[in-house]
Amino acid sequence: MKHILLYCGKRILMVACGMAFMMLAVISAHAQVTVEASIDSLELLIGEQTKVRLEVSMDAGRKLRLPVVRDTLVRGVEVLDIAKPDTQLLNENKRWLISQEYTVTSFDSALYYLPPFQVMVDNKPYKSKALALKVYSIPVDTLHPDQFFGPKTIHEVPLTWEDLAPLVYSVLLLLVFGVVVVFLVVRYRDNKPIIRIIRIEPKLPPHLAAMKKIESIKADKNSRKDDPKQYYTDLTDVIRNYIKERFGFNAMEMTSSEIIGRLQQVEDKTSIDDLRALFATADLVKFAKHSPLINENDMNLVTAIDFINQTKEEEVPGKKEEPKEIKVEEKRSKRGRIILLCSIGVAGVAALVTLYLAIRHIIDLFF
Repeated sequence: MKHILLYCGKRILMVACGMAFMMLAVISAHAQVTVEASIDSLELLIGEQTKVRLEVSMDAGRKLRLPVVRDTLVRGVEVLDIAKPDTQLLNENKRWLISQEYTVTSFDSALYYLPPFQVMVDNKPYKSKALALKVYSIPVDTLHPDQFFGPKTIHEVPLTWEDLAPLVYSVLLLLVFGVVVVFLVVRYRDNKPIIRIIRIEPKLPPHLAAMKKIESIKADKNSRKDDPKQYYTDLTDVIRNYIKERFGFNAMEMTSSEIIGRLQQVEDKTSIDDLRALFATADLVKFAKHSPLINENDMNLVTAIDFINQTKEEEVPGKKEEPKEIKVEEKRSKRGRIILLCSIGVAGVAALVTLYLAIRHIIDLFF
C-alpha cells in the first residue's frame, strides 16, 4: 500500500511539473520578441546601392522603439534613404511584424562589418545578428595606359521633329482657339448669332414691300401711342425707301423738301400735298418734340397708304420676273445667347490649356 501511494504521488508530481513546464513554454512563446536583419546584396561595386532590412516580430500592443540611424551605418557605409516603417498584422492581430528598410551605398572599397541593430521593446533591448558588406573598386587596366581618356566636351543635342512636334501642335491649337474666341466675342458684342441664317426670297415689287412694312407698323399700336418719334421715323423710312425703289432717286439721303421737289416733277399735286403734310408732322415730332394726337397718327398712316396706292407701278402682263435677292437674318434668340456664352467659355478654357502646354514645351526645350 505504501508503494502504491508513493507511486501515485510521483505520477501526480510529474504531471504537475509537465503542466507547469507547458504553461511556461506558452507564456514564453507568447512574449517572444525576434529581431532579424538582412541585406539584399553582400557584394557591391563602388557607388552601387543596396537595401538593409530590419524586421521585428512581437506581441500586439507592446511598445517598440526602432534604432535611430543617422547618415551612416558604420564609417564608409552611407545611408541614402530610410523608408517609413511597415506593420503587418499576424495571428488574428495578436502578433505584429514591423519592418524598416535602409538604402545604403559606399564609395570606398573594403569589407565592412555592420553591427547588430538594437531595438527597445517595453524598454527592454533586443538585438539582431551582425551583417557584412564587401565593396569592390572598379578594375583598371594598367597595362594599356593609352586607353585612358579624359572627360568629353559638352555636345549640343540637335532638335528633332519629335522634340518640336508637341510645341508646334500646341501653338497651332492656340491660334485656332484664339481665333474662335475672338470671333465669338465679336459676334456677341455685335448682337449677332454664331451662324448667319441666309434665306433666299423673291424680290417683292416696291409697293408690296412697302405695304408689308406698313402693316407691321400698323400692328404696333403701342409705338403710335407711347413713342411717336420712333413711329414717324419708321413710317417715313418706309416712304423714303419706296420712293427710292419706285422713282429711282435716293430719297433716303434727302430732306423732306428735296423729296417733295423731285416728286413734283413726276406726280400730281394732290398726292404730293398730302405727303408734304405727313413729312411736316414727322419733322415736328422728330426735331421739335411735337406730340400729335392719336387720330392724327392714324390719318398720316392712311396718307402713306394712299400715296403708295396712287403712285404704285401697275404690273404689266408677261413682264419678266424680278431677280431674286439674298436676305440675311441677324436675329438672335435667348437660347442662342446662352449657347454663344457657353461657346466663349469652352473656347477660352481650351485656349488657356493650349497656352500652358506651349509654354511648358518651350521651357522643356530651351531651359
